[in-house]
Amino acid sequence: MTAWLAPTADAPVRATVTLPGSKSVTNRALVLAALAERPTTVRRALRARDTTLMAAGLRALGVGVEDSGPDWHVAPAPLHGGAVDCGLSGTVMRFLLAAAPLADGVVRFDGDAAARVRPLGDLAGALRALGADISGDRLPLTVAANGALPGGDVTLDASASSQFVSALLLAGCRYDKGVTVDHVGPPLPSAPYVEMTLRMLADAGIAAERIGAHSWRVEPGRPHGGDVVVEPDLVNAIPFLAAALLTGGEVCAADWPERPLQAGDGMLAVLEALGGGTEATPAGRVVRGGDGVHGADLDLHDVSELVPTVAVLACFAEGATRVRGVGHIRGHETDRLAALATTLNDLGGRVTETADGLSIEPAPLHGGVFPTYGDHRLATAGALVGLRVPGVELDDVTVTTKTLPDFPVLWLGMLGL
Repeated sequence: MTAWLAPTADAPVRATVTLPGSKSVTNRALVLAALAERPTTVRRALRARDTTLMAAGLRALGVGVEDSGPDWHVAPAPLHGGAVDCGLSGTVMRFLLAAAPLADGVVRFDGDAAARVRPLGDLAGALRALGADISGDRLPLTVAANGALPGGDVTLDASASSQFVSALLLAGCRYDKGVTVDHVGPPLPSAPYVEMTLRMLADAGIAAERIGAHSWRVEPGRPHGGDVVVEPDLVNAIPFLAAALLTGGEVCAADWPERPLQAGDGMLAVLEALGGGTEATPAGRVVRGGDGVHGADLDLHDVSELVPTVAVLACFAEGATRVRGVGHIRGHETDRLAALATTLNDLGGRVTETADGLSIEPAPLHGGVFPTYGDHRLATAGALVGLRVPGVELDDVTVTTKTLPDFPVLWLGMLGL
């Protein structure tokens, strides 16, 4: 653990930031490359804990992954048994669990202590219904595989994580009959990530589509392989863009894609609702602070990764803010709703947990220790508080290595430090 005193901005922040590749795109690209008919070069891949865990997990199953340079090279091979360390990565534990029945041999999954309470049972149950032999519903668990899975139609409750659906679609292209996934239960969270999966499957030459409001289908086939370019991580850009809103400045996220795989428009709409002005420029996407942060009533169900950033902004708003539709983030790296309420209140905030979100009244915050709970999104939220409040110390900034290993350097650089 490495404590870190968050720097305070003594003037409106004005900067251009260049973010590394998206974790979500990188890990999907790696899985598709492992199942492809020919080698794949993944360009601008993110090098962070979640992606290196994915690379290591694929190697453990027999796939060749060379990740020593900026471009990663994946050589597909028949999958075999092995041990997969998931760390605290939801994409690793879920995407590779869905791929594990395609191996020949026993695949063992485990991870960090906190990963052992992350939701996994509904995905494991769906895979059993498709013919997989899986022991356990949470980490650690094992898959006794024989090199193939019949596939077909399956119904599951994916309200705990849209990654359950993405996992089945990514691996389902190699199931004998493909897979048709029907979601039943409360609304699917973070639905744009399923759309990302469908687009990446289509780009890889696989027939995949939404066939109903809560149903998706992927046909059997092998991804083409070849070249894949990973777009910048737009979720990781949001705290930097929020710095402009919080300080009345202007921040540009360089290389913002015109048609992002990620839910870029939805993320920007949240900043606009809170008082930010946004503009597409040749350099990238610019966010400008206006007349302060506005309170708002926000349904963040589809962009729930933004909740920590929004909670911090709301503490400095001119009115109350309500965040709705995000009860599922209690099952992320930590219970994010409880962690945010506890931490911000300890610093003077007025944050109340609700059944599916947070209610936040603006209040003057003071310095103190900002516990990160092993959660990278909480760490970046703590840094955002520090822009306006002197003396905010993150108890462990190294948790940002999960998706953004150079975060302290980038954050200081944004401030010209």
